[in-house]
This record gives sequence, C-alpha cells and structure tokens, in this order.
Amino acid sequence: MQKLYSAAHLQEAYLLIHRLAHAGIEARVLNEHAVGAVGEIPFVHAYPEVWLVDAGDESRARAIVRDFEDRPSDGLPWSCPSCGEENPGGFELCWRCGAGIEGR
Repeated sequence: MQKLYSAAHLQEAYLLIHRLAHAGIEARVLNEHAVGAVGEIPFVHAYPEVWLVDAGDESRARAIVRDFEDRPSDGLPWSCPSCGEENPGGFELCWRCGAGIEGR
C-alpha cells in the first residue's frame, strides 16, 4: 500500500475514496479513529489518510486528487451530461445514473 493523501477530516477522506472507487482504483482510509487521540499524539498524526492498495494506480490517483482539490464548490445546481437530470450543487455524481460532473 502507498499513502496518497492526508485529509482535513473523515468526510473529505471518504469523498476522495468514492471518487477513486468510481475510477476503479481501490484505496483505504487509515487513521480513521485517531482524531480521538489528539492531545496524546501530534495532531498531524491524527489526520485521516487515504492509501492506495496498488501503488501502480498512483499516477491516475494523483490526477483524481488534483481534480478533487481544484473542483469549485459553487453550490449551483447542475444538469447531468449523461441523463439530463438536475442535481444539487454539492453533488459530484448524478443521483440518478451515477455519472460524474466532468465537463461542467
């Protein structure tokens, strides 16, 4: 396994895990419960981390991380490019068909 990303919080780690899974990349969240030890361990050791199961996926995974970090969070509704369904601005995948917001 290879470390890919340190998340600010658990929700961010799992959002990235789901983006990776959607691309067919298997990853795991480590330090999931370490936040409870803040004060006993350095806070930087308590951040949730995303680790790749197969280090061979690193280049594709890094591209997904770049897109994940650069994605604007404007909160505006968007129409799915695949099925045309309207989705809330906070959604990155269509709730109806699962397509991504690429090209938005």
